[in-house]
Amino acid sequence: MSVARVACRAQVALQAPPVSVEVHLGSGLPSFSIVGLAGPEVKESKERVRAALVNSGFELPAGRITVNLAPADLPKDGGRFDLAIALGILVAAGQLQPRVELAGLEFLGELGLGGELRPVRGALPTAAAAAAAGRGLVLPAGNAAELRLLPGLRACAAADLLQVCRALEGREPLTIIPDAPPAAALQGESGPGAPLAAGPELADICGQAQGKRALLVAAAGGHSLLFVGPPGCGKTLLAQRLPALLPPLPAHEALEVAMIASVSHAAGSAAAPWPVPRPFRAPHHSASAGAIVGGGARARAGEVTLAHRGVLFLDELPEFDRRVLEALREPLESGQVAISRAGLQAEYPARFQLVAAMNPCPCGHLGDPTRACRCPPAQLERYRARLSGPLLDRVDLRVALQPVSEAELAEHRRRGSGAANGSGLSAKVAAAQRRQQARQGCLNAALGPEALERHAGVTDEAWNLMSRARVQLGLSLRGLHRTVRVARSLADLEAGEGSEGPVTALHAAEALQLRRAFTA
Repeated sequence: MSVARVACRAQVALQAPPVSVEVHLGSGLPSFSIVGLAGPEVKESKERVRAALVNSGFELPAGRITVNLAPADLPKDGGRFDLAIALGILVAAGQLQPRVELAGLEFLGELGLGGELRPVRGALPTAAAAAAAGRGLVLPAGNAAELRLLPGLRACAAADLLQVCRALEGREPLTIIPDAPPAAALQGESGPGAPLAAGPELADICGQAQGKRALLVAAAGGHSLLFVGPPGCGKTLLAQRLPALLPPLPAHEALEVAMIASVSHAAGSAAAPWPVPRPFRAPHHSASAGAIVGGGARARAGEVTLAHRGVLFLDELPEFDRRVLEALREPLESGQVAISRAGLQAEYPARFQLVAAMNPCPCGHLGDPTRACRCPPAQLERYRARLSGPLLDRVDLRVALQPVSEAELAEHRRRGSGAANGSGLSAKVAAAQRRQQARQGCLNAALGPEALERHAGVTDEAWNLMSRARVQLGLSLRGLHRTVRVARSLADLEAGEGSEGPVTALHAAEALQLRRAFTA
C-alpha cells in the first residue's frame, strides 16, 4: 500500500477540528516532506519520526515520503501529529498491518527520539471532539489523568510507538482510560458539590465590615468589585477570600475550566482534581494586553480566559497600562474574547469575576485619619484619570476601605480569628445563586436589560429612589442597570429558603451606597 490515511486533530482555541494525515510513498531520491500549512514544530517532526522509527526497530522507507495534513488551509502546530505520521508511514510501507479499522480511531501524541510517547497540550478538547464524532482515541499515557471528567469516552493510553503498533496488530491490549463517573458520584453524597480544600477564611480578617459585606454581595450575584483604600488596610486579603465564598463548580462548568487548563498549561500538567477549584488569577501590573486578554501569533488564551468561572484579581489597578485596562471592557460585558489574526480567528470564554484594588492617591493616604496625604491636586487628578469612566462604569461595586482601628483590632483579638468561619456565608451565597439560576438561568451580573426588566421585581419606591439617584449622581443607563442587579442580589441574600422577596428601597439604597467610592 503506497497511500495511508490516519485520523488526528488540530487545536484552535478550545476547538479540535479533524485532520487527515495522508502518507504517500513514491520512487525517487530519498526525501521527507510535510505539507498542509504546517508550523515549525510540525515540520521538525520529520526528524523525531525518523529517529523514533529506527529506534523502535522499524525501517524508514527509501524514496520520497510525502505527508499531507488535510485540510490544507487549517493552521497546524505542535508535536501532536507525530504518532499519526509514524503510523501512516508504517502502514503505507506495509511494515504495520493493523487488524482493527483505522477509520474508527484517532491518534494523538508527540514522539521522543527513542519512540516514547510524550503528552501534548489540548488533549481534553481533542478527546471531547473524538467522543462527539463516535471515534476512539489513542493518546500518550501522560495525558490520561486529565480526561477523568469527560463522559462518553472511548480512549486508550500508550507509553510508546511499539505498544501502539502491537495493539493495532492484536498482540497486546492498550490501557483503557476509564469513563468519567456519573455527576452524582463526582459531586459526592452530601450536597451539590464535594467540599473543596480549606482556603483562607473571611473571619480571619480584622474589621472591614463594609468590605466583607461587599464581598458577600459580589459572590452572591457574580458582580465585579473595586476596593479603594490606603496601604495595608486589607484589600488584597479580602480579594483572596472570594473563591472560598463561591460554591463548587457544577460538572459542565468544571469541564470548561479543565479544557482551558488543557490547552493553556504545560503538556501533561493539566490533570484536574475533583472538585475542580475555581481559578484565581492575579497577574502583575506589568502584564501586556496580549497576556491579559490573549493573543500572539497563535492566539493563546489570556488571563481573562484562565480566570473563566473564577476570579481575576488586579492589584494596584491604576499601575496597569491604560490600553490593558481598556481591553477589559468587552470581556466584562460579553463574557468572551474574540482574537483575530491573519488566517486565524479564535474565540475563548471569559466569564470571570473581576476584583480590583487600588490606593486612593499616589501616596496612598488620601482620607486616612492617621496620616496626611502629600499629593498635590494635579498629581491626584492624573492618578485617577488612569481609570477611564467607561471602565469604572462596568464595575458594579466600588467600596472605600479605612485602616483598621485599635478598637476593631482589640475586638478581633478578644474573639479570636477562629471564632467564626465562612461556612454560614458560603451557604447563603450558594442559596442565593440557586435562587437566581432557578429564576432566570444565570447570575444577576449576567442579566441583560430585557431579562432584568422581567426578573428584577423592583418596587415603585425602590425604582423612584434609583431614578432620583441617577440624576443626582450622574449615573449612566448602564450604571443604573448594574445598580438594579446589585439590589436584586441583596434581595436574594435576604430571602429565605424557598421564598423570593422584591427589591425594596432599602436594597436600592444599599446598592447605591456600595457604588459610591471613587466616582470618576
